[in-house]
Amino acid sequence: MNKEEIVKLIKTATEQLSYSYVPYSGFKVGAALLSGNGTVYTGCNIENAAYTPTNCAERTAFFKAVSEGVRDFRAICIVGGPDGKLTSYTPPCGVCRQVMMEFCNPEEFEIILATGAGDYKIYRLRELMPEGFGPGNLK
Repeated sequence: MNKEEIVKLIKTATEQLSYSYVPYSGFKVGAALLSGNGTVYTGCNIENAAYTPTNCAERTAFFKAVSEGVRDFRAICIVGGPDGKLTSYTPPCGVCRQVMMEFCNPEEFEIILATGAGDYKIYRLRELMPEGFGPGNLK
C-alpha cells in the first residue's frame, strides 16, 4: 500500500469513531476495510448490555462487506481509545483475528494500527496470528 492509501484508511477509520455505541466501556473503535476492488467498508464497535452480543468495529466492517458478496480484502485500519482519544494503538481482539483468518490471506493481508496519519504500524495477519486456523486447515 502506498502512503496516500494508508492515510485515507486512517482518516476513514477515525471518522467511524463518532458512530460507536459504547455506553458501558466508553472505548470507541473505528475500522476501515479495503477490499481487493478498492471499495472501503467501514465499521464501529457496538456494545450491548448483555455483553456477548457486542460487536467489534473490525467485524462490523467485514460483515458489511461479506453481506454484499465481497470476499477479497487487502487491508484494514483500526483506531480506538477511551472516549475516542487516540492515545495508543488498538490491535484486533482474538475473535476479530479469527474472522480475518476466514476471509484473508495471512501472508498478504495488512493490519494498520494508528493513532493518526503520521503515527501508525503495519502488520501482516500472519504476524498477529502466527498459528492461525483458517479454511486451509480443513482441506
